[in-house]
Amino acid sequence: MQTKTFGNGGPAVSAIGQGTWYLDRGDRQSAVAALRRGIATGMTHIDTAEMYGDAELVIADAIAGLPRQELFLVSKVLPSNASRRGTITACERSLKRLKTDHLDCYLLHWRGSYPLEETVATFDELVASGKIRSWGVSNFDVDDLDELHAVAGDGKIACNQVLYHLQERAIEHAVIPWCERNGTAVVAYSPFGHDEFPSPRSKGGEVLQSIADAHEASARQVALAFLTRAPSVLAIPKASRAEHAADNAGAGDIKLSAAEIAALDK
Repeated sequence: MQTKTFGNGGPAVSAIGQGTWYLDRGDRQSAVAALRRGIATGMTHIDTAEMYGDAELVIADAIAGLPRQELFLVSKVLPSNASRRGTITACERSLKRLKTDHLDCYLLHWRGSYPLEETVATFDELVASGKIRSWGVSNFDVDDLDELHAVAGDGKIACNQVLYHLQERAIEHAVIPWCERNGTAVVAYSPFGHDEFPSPRSKGGEVLQSIADAHEASARQVALAFLTRAPSVLAIPKASRAEHAADNAGAGDIKLSAAEIAALDK
């Protein structure tokens, strides 16, 4: 599994991780097995949020007994909880549900009404206390990132987690370049979209499948390899079954040629 630096001077993290949105909606045993299979194949970067129902509890079951230092756990605070006291309480609640003593990264889920200064100061307080190792944001555009950078200073924003899939590539124009300039990792959520993955019968789907056949890979593996082609971009696909987790992990070993990238880009 390919790894990438997470943030400015941060740790090496699996380029393909595991998302958990809606993971609590299906069979619990299957979800736990999927996460464990993903971890076994190298997808040790696991993303969740307090908003994701019981996903944190599912993760706790999946990681029970595993070496904590080999995992990279990320959770998020809701904007409505992003006051000083609310952020601390939310973080402690997530730690308890995950049955861990720290988060590797803690994110503001999206921009809310609390001043960024208050949330950032609390994130720094959580870092100092050892409850989180780093912090970042989700769903921030360039204007938001500029404002956040002015508050936090250089090298503090570990990641920006954003929507990114083959049919939604707006972040390529300004967000990814901003993050690359500032040492901020980009984490792509919903990398297969929501019922938006290219049909095998579409032009894009045909190109995708042709490249997949050349690599003896699946179309989804090629899609993940394309999305994570930039050094700063990681992806967190969700899998509710073990075989899907293993398929996602296979994307971490695919190296697309310049011609293949150009064909997919077109």
